[in-house]
Amino acid sequence: MKKILQILPIQFILPLFIIGGVLAGLGAYTIYMSRAHSYLSDKPEACINCHIMTPYYATWQHSVHAQWATCNDCHVPHDNVLNKYAFKAKDGLYHAAVFTLRKEPIAIRPREESYKVIMDNCIRCHTDLNTAMVKTGLKCYKDVQEGNAKACWDCHRDVVHGTMSSIVSAPNALVPLPKSPVPEWLKKQMKKNN
Repeated sequence: MKKILQILPIQFILPLFIIGGVLAGLGAYTIYMSRAHSYLSDKPEACINCHIMTPYYATWQHSVHAQWATCNDCHVPHDNVLNKYAFKAKDGLYHAAVFTLRKEPIAIRPREESYKVIMDNCIRCHTDLNTAMVKTGLKCYKDVQEGNAKACWDCHRDVVHGTMSSIVSAPNALVPLPKSPVPEWLKKQMKKNN
């Protein structure tokens, strides 16, 4: 670091540190306000940090799956931890870009890559049902793509989010609001000033 600073003209050093500090501060503020840390958990409430997911949270919350499965149990791969978080990061960045640019569709549907993950997770949780009771066998999403099988949701249309799932399908849904990002000490200070 010292060698780099010796190369730069002296009049550039202070502005460089100021710009670097501002960028680091804005980055930290963005991470804090977006509740980025919450996406490392498996809590379904992380999904409603983005208000557009509220109807999907509400339909999940009122389904039988709410007792047994979180959003991540169905929507991210479980073959290994690295793959799980890589998928979450890629999907999260995609969602952030879509919502930031206001390009969200009225009915949010999984991307092609997500369909495979969802079906793999249906099979993972319902293996006994498929092999012992119903005896449908273990069909994979590749079989569906090739036309040799049906996807789980072709028959089970109302599981989990229902057939009428869109951003307007659950108006006025009561879901837990994300915790305020304003620190308690700042809230107290603001009350004193008012």
